[in-house]
Amino acid sequence: MSKINNSHLPPPSSLLHPPFSFPPLFIRSDSTPQIGTGHIMRCIALAQAWQDRGGKVTFISHCETDTLRQRIMDEGFDFIPIENPYPDPSDLSQTLAHLKSLFPPPSSVLHPPSSILRPPTWLILDGYHFTPDYQKAIRDAGIHLLVIDDMNHLPYYHADILLNQNIHATELKYHCDKDTKLLLGTKYVLLRREFLRYRGFKRHIPEKAKKILVTLGGADPDNVTLKVVKALNLIGDPDLEVKIVVGPSNPHIESLKREILRSPFSVLLLPSVSNMADLMAWADVAISAGGSTLWELCFMDVHSIVITVADNQEEVVRYLGQIGLVYNFGRFREIKDQELAHQIDELIKQFKKRRIMSKLFQNMIDGNGIYRVLERML
Repeated sequence: MSKINNSHLPPPSSLLHPPFSFPPLFIRSDSTPQIGTGHIMRCIALAQAWQDRGGKVTFISHCETDTLRQRIMDEGFDFIPIENPYPDPSDLSQTLAHLKSLFPPPSSVLHPPSSILRPPTWLILDGYHFTPDYQKAIRDAGIHLLVIDDMNHLPYYHADILLNQNIHATELKYHCDKDTKLLLGTKYVLLRREFLRYRGFKRHIPEKAKKILVTLGGADPDNVTLKVVKALNLIGDPDLEVKIVVGPSNPHIESLKREILRSPFSVLLLPSVSNMADLMAWADVAISAGGSTLWELCFMDVHSIVITVADNQEEVVRYLGQIGLVYNFGRFREIKDQELAHQIDELIKQFKKRRIMSKLFQNMIDGNGIYRVLERML
């Protein structure tokens, strides 16, 4: 019987009763069909933790997805739109103008009331298009900056804190400011509230996996989900139960519906899912893209076949495949329906392989990542 711990992971005592009032937090991140939704979704995790401690959160964002923008506001966060994202010069000027008008003036920080200490105001920057010049302009304006990165793709980083939650992050050689604090590795994985509910979750591993979760990102511009559905149809197992998450930016809903009509098994197409943790708890096996969802799947002990759908995912997926945490199926352009069907069928039937993968997941991600990041910020 699976057990769910409905209480959140207890944060460090210093964060339960901070000796100060929380300042506002600002998050600069975007979502388009090309970028996807992952950057904003992992920022929501930090935003929730900040909000839980009484701090106000504002997203400054170019978000082309109405559903995602609505989710941000439904969480209780403010939303300021950026019409023309960087490298358009108006982006940086607008962002700085908003920050300077909203964060506490220097005098209130230098001379707070004697009973209240006010920590610095922070901007979280998450997106591959924010260059070193953009980062430097933020720091030069006196704003504390946390940069979230995945692959060390820039020649230099300007940040108070540089966060890379990926498993291979400690092997990367970052060039950054001398006072930059590096938070590297899976001990800093950012998990939203919905996942922290499942701390202590014990997965039942069936002899034959029947419940399959398909999640190929919030946008899936190349319609990789359709390739997966075709592969599942080739297996043709009527015992399967398949749930397909299609993100709010997915433009291929109609083609998926047509293919699902041919499926001999139960299929649910789920647009705009608000609680992925419940779906991952339900699933025996997942077929996933290689983004931040991977760390959620690892935390939830879901045995996964991973398809690389973007260049920035390749190194992480290769690493996880080499150590046996996932099955690395390779790049989406190389998918052959019959080969994918064979691999899915093998994972469904191989109880021992899934049990070994489950043991590897244990203690890899403890759910404390959010609190470790907050401690460094504060």
